Order: sequence, then C-alpha cells, then structure tokens
Amino acid sequence: MEVSVIGNPQAKICRAELSFRELGFRLGSGESRNKVCFLTHQSSKWKEIRIRCSPRSVKCEAIVSDQAPFLKPTPNPRSQLESVKLFVGLPLDTVSDCNNVNHMKAITAGLKALKLLGVEGVELPVFWGVVEREAAGKYEWSGYLAVAEIVKKVGLKLQVSLSFHGSKDPEIGLPDWVAKIGEGEPGMYFTDRYGKQYKDCLSFGVDDVPVLDGKTPMEVYGGFCESFKSAFSDYMGNTITGITLGMGPDGELRYPSHQHETKPSGTGEFQCYDKHMLSALKHYAESSGNPLWGLGGPHDAPAYDQQPHSTSFFSDGGSWESQYGDFFLTWYSSLLTSHADRVFSVASSAFGGSGVSVSGKLPLLHQWNKLRSQPSELTAGFYSSNGHDRYEAIAEIFAKNSCRMIIPGMDLSDEHQSLASLSSPESLLGNIKTSCKKQGVVVSGQNSSASVPGGFERIVENLKDESVGIDLFTYQRMGALFFSPEHFHAFTVFVRNMNQVELSSYDQAGEDEAQTVSLGSGTGAHSLQTA
Repeated sequence: MEVSVIGNPQAKICRAELSFRELGFRLGSGESRNKVCFLTHQSSKWKEIRIRCSPRSVKCEAIVSDQAPFLKPTPNPRSQLESVKLFVGLPLDTVSDCNNVNHMKAITAGLKALKLLGVEGVELPVFWGVVEREAAGKYEWSGYLAVAEIVKKVGLKLQVSLSFHGSKDPEIGLPDWVAKIGEGEPGMYFTDRYGKQYKDCLSFGVDDVPVLDGKTPMEVYGGFCESFKSAFSDYMGNTITGITLGMGPDGELRYPSHQHETKPSGTGEFQCYDKHMLSALKHYAESSGNPLWGLGGPHDAPAYDQQPHSTSFFSDGGSWESQYGDFFLTWYSSLLTSHADRVFSVASSAFGGSGVSVSGKLPLLHQWNKLRSQPSELTAGFYSSNGHDRYEAIAEIFAKNSCRMIIPGMDLSDEHQSLASLSSPESLLGNIKTSCKKQGVVVSGQNSSASVPGGFERIVENLKDESVGIDLFTYQRMGALFFSPEHFHAFTVFVRNMNQVELSSYDQAGEDEAQTVSLGSGTGAHSLQTA
C-alpha cells in the first residue's frame, strides 16, 4: 500500500505491501489525534495500518501492529445510511490535456486508502477538451483507461462524469478545434446583454444547429458517448456502474448566470443574447402575437453583482410577475428543459442496455430563495408560472428518460447562511427532493465544493431521509485538503457513521497494549508537485 497526499509539494510517500480481506478502523486521540488507523486481517492475525499525518508537512506514514483491536458491526438492522453507496470524486485534473495521469502513484495510494475505509468507489471527471482535443472524431482515451484499470485492480467501482464543459481551476478548455470554430462563429457561446461571452460550454441555442464542422453539438456529443462505450466496453456494468452527462456550466443543468469573477451576493444575469438564442426568442414572440417582446431580454433586470432590490424586475409586483415576465421566463426555462431532454436522448441511445445508470446534475441555487421571485433561480433558468413548483418540469424530464438526479449542497444548513442573503438551502433541497419523489426520480447526493461548518453532520441527516431514499452519495473531492490531518480524520468519522460500526469494550481495553513498528519514514521519499 502507498499512503500519500495529492497536490502538496511537501507530501512524502511511504510504502507497505499489504493484502487484506476484512477491515475495521479506529481513530487516535490525545497525542495520537493526527493518526487514522485501518485494521486488516492477514491469515489468522489482525494487523493495524496507521496513516499518521504531520499537521505541518502533511507527511503520511504506514505503521503495522500485530495486536491491533478491531471493529465489530452493530447487531442493529440495516438503516437507511447503511444502504447508501459512498463514492469520492477524483481530482479534476486526474488526466492532463496531454492524456497523462497526474500523480499516478499518489492517486493509487489514495484509492487503496479509500478501499480500506470501506468506500464503494470513485467518480472520474472525463473532459471533452482532453479526449477530443485535436480534431473532430479523433479520440484519445489512454489516460482515462489507465485510471479505470487502477480502480479495477484496487477493487473499487467507478462513476464517470462526461464533461462537455471547460474548467477554470484547473484550466481545461473546450477542444481546440471547437475553440477555433468559435473564433469565427461567436454565436455558439452564451452571451449576456453586454456582449460578454461564456466560452466554457456551448449555448443551448445551438443544440440542433450544425455549427461544428457540419454537425450539431448533440451529434458530436453522441459520437463522443459511442466512442466512450466502445473504448471502455470491458469495464461497463462491472467496474463502471454509472455515467453522468454534462448538462451545462460546471456540468450542471443551468445557464451561466453566475460566473467565476462575479460576486456570489448578486442575482446573476440572463444569458440570452447570442444570435441563436435571440433568433429563437424572436420567433417565439412572433408566434405569441407580441413581436416587440422578442427584441431581447428584460431591460430592467439587475446586473451580475447587484442585489434583487436594486431594480424593479424582481420586486414584488415587478416585471417578473407581469404578462411580459411570464412570457420571457417561460421561454427561457423551456430551452433549459429541452436541452436536458436532448442530452438524455443522446445518453439513452448510447448507453441503453449497457448495465450502467445515467445521471444529470442540478445546481442548488439557494441565494435569495426566501424572496418570492427567487431571482438566482430565474436567471439560471428555473421558472414555472401560476405558482407551480419550478423543479416539477425538470423532474418530469428526468423521469421520462429514466435518469437519476444528482443534487449538490447536502452539507449546507440554514444556520450558517448570511441573514442578508435570504438563503435557505435546506428548504430548497427539500423542494427539489419532493419534486423528484412525485415523479419517481432516484436522487443521488453531493456536497458543495468548499468545506463548511457542520458539513458532515448535515450530510448524514440528509442521507437518513427515508422519504426520498438516497442510495448514492459522492464526496467532492480528493486532493491535498482531503488528506490533511483534520479533514481526513473527520472524513473517517463520517464513514464510520455511515457504516454503523463501533469498537467493542473488550477490544477497547486492549488498545493501549498495541505495539507498532514503522515500515518506512518520509526521509528520502518521493515528493509530489502541486496539482
């Protein structure tokens, strides 16, 4: 086994060759609080594998003891928590744009540590801009195939996210050939009212427009999925158990209404000003008998970083509640649901009967959601007239295509939100889960990208909710922070709570008698470069 830290230049790698059949674990306390111990069974002996992390250098050592106590499962019947399959996301840059696996040894060590903990598997982000980088139809899967093989050998399952978007951190763009086309066809990107383009994904307005060397984006996505299925045929349905389709910015089904450089306190901007979106809006307005409404988006909506009350659009009785507001928001949201339907149709065609589940991810847009207008949701494309639930139509699309819905933010609680933000992630999450339950949509969970106070406890509470029956949760994401002493200790406690195990009193009594022998030190070990 290799134990290491990913993404930290001071991390040291230590090795211990270990085979295992059974597993328990215990946590250090007092002077040993920076130690996490994994307990494995070799032949007739229990041995202890201890990950000892230095708070300053984030150095990990593997230590073995022949007299380690072990954990016994509780005799209680299986609870909702015990039925949840736990996955951990791999780093976004696991595979570089040159198709090399970044930090192969460190990732392998991390996978083995997760296996020892009892994690079901890992999630692998697969980027369009890496695989089909150079030319249309020229796919290079070698880096991702290498990761799949490692995961298989370790004995973990794999959820794959096919990402048809780019990333700012790490910097991964759309394929080079797509970006080159975009230079002469700027209308293929989302555009705001100032003419600023969002180039990390293609506009929903070109879904069925042959802008990519005579092919539509849906045709190109379909070819990508077919190539993936062929390249990974040996893993489908056994190692690979699920596939998530990229739906928009950051893989989520939404408009890029909030962008990285904007303040999170703002309402966001409507993204309907590329020529294809404007053409669709013009046609919709003319067919509705109001041609003047098709000239552009709302003129009185706030800017990205402005608060809802800074203009009249989102106010009670404002334009969003007018006949025009209903017209525009209905059209804007209909393109979102149509896009979801098209993407899922592509996935069904490629992966139907392959033995894997298909999922799509929604955002959790809880900012300002205590306002009647819920502006952050409107600018992102979520709307329903006559007071109907805004996520009902989305859930219907997921149900129609027999797809799972991934909902992030399951670590967020109302008590840690700013009062000024009028935010309630708990109620919004409850609304989305209710819509899924009505439509019979299976829900999978994720945490938010940043660590939040009480996050693990909140995740456990959400996963206990038997009314929805979440059976898969993916923790985001493996990296230097994930393997830091404080965080990995907390994650281990979280896994223990999920698995419902406890240390027997007899074994606890012998804990202090364990003698350990170090199998290696950090001195002279390899170092990792920052990811």
